[in-house]
Amino acid sequence: MRLERFDRLHVKLFLVIAGAIAGLTLVTYLVFTWAFESGFVQYLNRADEARLELMSDRLADVYTRDGGWAGLARDGDRWMAMSRDALGLPSSAEPGQRRELPLTIDPRLLLFDASHTRLIGSPEVAPRAVLKPIDAAGTVVGYLGYVPRVELVQSLERVYLRRQHQAFAAVAIGMVIAALGLAAGLAYWLTRRVRALMRGTNALIHGDYTARVTPRGHDELARLGRDFNTLAATLAAAQEARRAWVADIAHELRTPLAVLRGEIESLQDGVRELNQDSVASLAFETTRLTRLVEDLHTLSLSDRGALTYHREPVDLADVLRDAVAGWRREAEQRGLSLKLDLDDPTIVLADETRLAQLFANLMQNSIRYTDRPGQIAISLRRERDWAIVDWQDSAPGVAPEELPRLTERLYRVEASRSRVSGGSGLGLAIVRAIVEGHGGRLIAAASPLGGLAIRVELPLWSDPPRG
Repeated sequence: MRLERFDRLHVKLFLVIAGAIAGLTLVTYLVFTWAFESGFVQYLNRADEARLELMSDRLADVYTRDGGWAGLARDGDRWMAMSRDALGLPSSAEPGQRRELPLTIDPRLLLFDASHTRLIGSPEVAPRAVLKPIDAAGTVVGYLGYVPRVELVQSLERVYLRRQHQAFAAVAIGMVIAALGLAAGLAYWLTRRVRALMRGTNALIHGDYTARVTPRGHDELARLGRDFNTLAATLAAAQEARRAWVADIAHELRTPLAVLRGEIESLQDGVRELNQDSVASLAFETTRLTRLVEDLHTLSLSDRGALTYHREPVDLADVLRDAVAGWRREAEQRGLSLKLDLDDPTIVLADETRLAQLFANLMQNSIRYTDRPGQIAISLRRERDWAIVDWQDSAPGVAPEELPRLTERLYRVEASRSRVSGGSGLGLAIVRAIVEGHGGRLIAAASPLGGLAIRVELPLWSDPPRG
């Protein structure tokens, strides 16, 4: 359980961000302090070199004036005063105060004669001293010795450097604290948005498709939030369509079953006589019910990708002529004239039986919903790599806002008229499924004749070259 507490996105973000910034701060602190220390020591050593040069010149003058080192070696105060004068420091202290060496002229300085005999300085540091020749009138008369700053001296320089380290450490600690606050805020801000998506996802899992999130900004999480809302809206629409689909199927099945039940009961009760008319009525309702079930089965096969097609090269013009011939008599009985304008031949690779079903559904749709006297115009032409069938009928038309929904299952522009005509709203849905199954396109638009125009586009078949 304790490990699970760390297996959270906000904890991981906090640890990663805080750790990265803290590590960067630590590295910066170490590099900066190292660079400052080494640079500071180098600066002190260069300053010592300049001061030693002044000391060497001054000692050469003293040697020439005194004729040797004996006087200076016996007079420590003179050595100190001379050092102060050479460095431009006060030559005396206030009364009652102890004279002190300059900050950088400390016991590391020594004086040797020409034979390397130590005259002034600590014997403990003499072996480590670096000797600088003292030249008087072109002759080396002695050596000024000094111990290089391998380590910082216990003086004000170390105090200064320690204070600088404390300042750097304070800045580093402040940066780490700021990093922790920034990491905590950033982790909370990011995970707050993710938690909103998690709550929305859980709502979708439990069937609440009204759940939405409020995307802010234009970053990836905002786009994810908008995609989530689109997904939720799509699921809600699918759920509503499924409910409507089930309700419409129940209604469509209930109508012929209710008619069959009523007629059978009237025959059983003796209200109607069993004759050819009553049997024909029962057969009509049975046929209608059978056709509805077959249409539903066809659409279910299409949804599963199991609708089979036996493709072979066929002349689309011949298929259209055969389909129209089978419905010509019924169209004439309803006062509708048929006009064909076909490019012959127009070869496509298709299932001829499915194409016949497609055109039969289109013909049935036009005959049902076209007022008499009316007209049905069918044209076929080739355009580049496509065979284009334009199917048009006369009034009544379809409102523009309803055209995109014509191929939806069980959708009827005017439900009452469709029921009177015997339509179930599945014909155009089957047409679309067959067209798409052949790799084609279907477009619904307003017809120049005043009714509905359906354009079917199917890819032309190109005869492969013979070897």
